Amino acid sequence: MSDNARRNELGEFLKARRSELSPRTVGLPDTGGSRRVKGLRREEVALLAAISTDYYTRLEQGRMQASAPVLDTIARVLHLDDDEREYMFELAGKDTSRPRRRNAQKVQPQLRRLLDDLITIPALVFGRRMDILAWNAMAAALITDFAKIPEKERNYARLVFTDPAARELYPDWEGVAHTAVAQLRMEAARDPKDPRMAKLVGELSMLDEDFRRWWGAHRVATRTMGTKVLRHPTVGELTLDWDTLSCNSDPEQQLVTWTAEPGTPSHDALRILASWTTGDRRHAPGTNSRPGNPG
Repeated sequence: MSDNARRNELGEFLKARRSELSPRTVGLPDTGGSRRVKGLRREEVALLAAISTDYYTRLEQGRMQASAPVLDTIARVLHLDDDEREYMFELAGKDTSRPRRRNAQKVQPQLRRLLDDLITIPALVFGRRMDILAWNAMAAALITDFAKIPEKERNYARLVFTDPAARELYPDWEGVAHTAVAQLRMEAARDPKDPRMAKLVGELSMLDEDFRRWWGAHRVATRTMGTKVLRHPTVGELTLDWDTLSCNSDPEQQLVTWTAEPGTPSHDALRILASWTTGDRRHAPGTNSRPGNPG
């Protein structure tokens, strides 16, 4: 079979598979009424796969080749079984091996000890995909009680876009959220085959129009250092400098801290929060479970 024939066959195969699915099957809202196409629309498949509609359209029309990570995401979106996935990869001329399974991350012991010793400084440990691996009492007092969030949902980007309190914590929520998307896209580039990342992006794309638009802009940013303004419900407005420290034993783990210039009202506010956390390394009163953003 020629390359053109393979691409055309792949397009027909994708059309057939999406025609068998309904919006409800893949978690999209069913708006009711008649649909001009049977099954999922192209734009719905593209949305769930976190790719552009134009990209997916050209793929179905046999006008381009998709990468293995994109094909793997499409296989998940279209609910392909193992045989169908293998067939799709063979038509695309790609290796059919599955992405390697990565062990769940656990915070490095030395970072855990460091967190516990930071009595007056809010700090978090981030892992892959901006997952929150650990935090100290000051971070809980400043941002939210992370212990109340299910572990599988303990992700900073998810928190920023799905918790309405985030918009109250940050006066410049749009700037903070935009940066979070850029940082998440940088994380995605480090492991394009990560199925959990693809799932996270797909979910946030369905839930939030801003996320979907900003993700499509392909802006990227690394987590380094900067300044953020927070509007805390109890101690008021704070201007904090944040910085990032990488873990040499696991470069995919980063410690993010927030500090304030000594003698400023923000520094005094952190001292007040620290007084509340004395004797409690997990929870602090007066936070109203408000999330924020690492940078």
